[in-house]
Amino acid sequence: MFLTYQNPVYDYLKSSDHNADVIAHHPLIIVGAGPVGMAAGLDASAQGIKAVILDDNNTVSVGSRAVCYSKRALEILNRLKCGKRMVDKGVTWQVGKVFFQDKLVSSFNLLPEEGHEQPAFINLQQYYLEEFMVDELQKTEHVDLRWKNRVISVEQNDSLVTVTVDTPDGPYQMTTDWLIVADGANSPVRNMLGLEMKGKVFKDRFLIADIVMKADFPPERWFSFDPSYHRGQSTLLHRQPNDVWRLDFQLGWDKDPEEEKKPENIIPRVKAMLGDDVEFELEWASVYTFMCRRMDRFREKRVIFAGDAAHQVSPFGARGANSGFQDTDNLLWKLNLVMDKKAPESLIDSYCQEREFAADENLLNSTRATDFITPKSNVSKMFRNETLELSHDFPFAQKLVNSGRLSDPAYLTSSPLNSSDDKSFTGTMIPGAVMDDAPVILIEESHWLLNLFGNQFGLFLYVDDPNSLSQDAVKHLQELSNLPIPIQPLLITNNKSNSSVLPFAVAEDRQGLIRKRYDAKNGTCYLIRPDQHIAARWRTFDKNLAISALNKATGNV
Repeated sequence: MFLTYQNPVYDYLKSSDHNADVIAHHPLIIVGAGPVGMAAGLDASAQGIKAVILDDNNTVSVGSRAVCYSKRALEILNRLKCGKRMVDKGVTWQVGKVFFQDKLVSSFNLLPEEGHEQPAFINLQQYYLEEFMVDELQKTEHVDLRWKNRVISVEQNDSLVTVTVDTPDGPYQMTTDWLIVADGANSPVRNMLGLEMKGKVFKDRFLIADIVMKADFPPERWFSFDPSYHRGQSTLLHRQPNDVWRLDFQLGWDKDPEEEKKPENIIPRVKAMLGDDVEFELEWASVYTFMCRRMDRFREKRVIFAGDAAHQVSPFGARGANSGFQDTDNLLWKLNLVMDKKAPESLIDSYCQEREFAADENLLNSTRATDFITPKSNVSKMFRNETLELSHDFPFAQKLVNSGRLSDPAYLTSSPLNSSDDKSFTGTMIPGAVMDDAPVILIEESHWLLNLFGNQFGLFLYVDDPNSLSQDAVKHLQELSNLPIPIQPLLITNNKSNSSVLPFAVAEDRQGLIRKRYDAKNGTCYLIRPDQHIAARWRTFDKNLAISALNKATGNV
C-alpha cells in the first residue's frame, strides 16, 4: 500500500546476556524504540550513560503517525544530532488558517520574528524521524538497541528492577538500576505493574488519510469547520514530504472504524474535499478516538514512565510526541546525576513534579480544543459557530477559536529546582522557562545561543566590555568549571573586543537579540540547566549565589 516509503527491517541479534552464567546487569534499560524511547537512548548517550533499548518489533513505525514537530522538539532533537536531518527533509511551516463553511475566518503566525535557528513547526512522517534516530543510535557505543526483544515481566524492589525478555531464541533476564518505560499509550509494562491512566475518552472518531498527489497548496495548516464537502463535521489538511498530504476527517461516534478505513469509503471523501479532477493515490489510513488521560504519578519506585505511556492527548495541537521529547529532555540529566551519586534520588521526583504539571497543561489545552472541535450539545455548537462567524471581523473572537492550540513548552515556575527571582527583570526568560534562541558570533563564526548550552550546567554573563572584568571575577568564573558538578561559563558582549584574552569563550550579541530577549544589562547573568531551562538569573555575578542555585537545581539542599 505504501507508495513513497519502504520500511527498513533491522536484524535481530542474539544478546550475550542470553546464555550468561549470571543475570546481566545494566545501569539503564529503556522499553520501547519509538520516538520517545529512542530520544531517551540518545540523551543517555549524550550524558555518558550506558543503556539498553528493548523493542518487540524490528522496524520503524508503519504509517506516518505523528507528523508535526514543534520548535522546542526540534531544539531538543538538534541537541541529540537528529534535528538538521529532520528540518532538511521536513516541510517547514508557521502559518495556520481556519475556515468556517468554506470562508477564511482566522489565521495565525507561530513564529513572526526572525533570529531563531529552528522553524516554528515542520511536518515529517514519523517513520523518517525514527529511521534518523536509529542511525544516530548505531553510531554510539553507549546504547545497545535490541530488536525483537519483548518485555514479558517486570519486577522490582528498592534497589533493582528485574526484566524478563522474550526473543526468537527464547526468554532471558536482566537487572537494571532504572527502567524508563516508553512503550506507548497501551503500555504493556504499565499494565504488568497494575498501574492505570485516568482521564476522558471523547465519543467521536476521526479518519486519517495520507494521500500522494501533486498540488500547489502552500505549506500551511488548514483546519475547516463545517465545510461544504463534509457538512456538520471538521477536516484538517497538512503537507508532508514526497508529495504526501495528511487529511483528517471527523466522522462521528456512530461510524464503524473498520468500514471507514476501506479505500472505497475513503476515496469519495477525498474527492469531495479536493475535487473529482484531482489525481491522487491512497497511501495509508487509520481511525482514532480522542483520549485525554494520564497516570497519577510518572514514577513507580525505579520505573519511570515517559511519553504516551505516561500521558495521552488528542492529536490536534501536536502535543503528543512533542511533549514526550520534553519528558526525556527533563529526565536524563537528572538520572545521570543520581546515577553518578552527585545528586540525591529525590531529584527524580522533580521530573514527576515538572512533567506531571506539563501533562496537565497539555491535557487542559487538548480537552478545550476537543470540546470546541466536537461540541457535545446544541448550545455548545451554537456558541462555537457564532464564534467562528464573528472571528472573520472581530479580533476578540479570533482568540476564542480553538482548532488545537499548537504545542508550546509547559514549565513549572514554582519548581523546587528554581531559585528565587530578581523582580527587576522583565520578559519571559524567568526561572523554569526554556531558553530563547538568538544568533551569536563566536571566534568570528556564526553560531546559535542554544547550541552553546546543553548536556551540562552553564552560566552566561552579559558584559559591555569583557576587558572590564576584574581578576577576581575571571577567577571565580573559572572556578565554576571545576566544581564537582561543573558550570561552564560563557561571556556575552554587545561590543566586539579583539583585545580580550580570557580562559573561556566570549560570544558577541551583534544583533542585540540576547539583550532584548533576556532583558540583559551589563553584569546580568543566567544559570542554565543541562536541558536548556533557566535555573536562576541575577543582575550581578556572584560565585556563591551561582553555587547555591546549582545546589538547588540539583536537589542538593
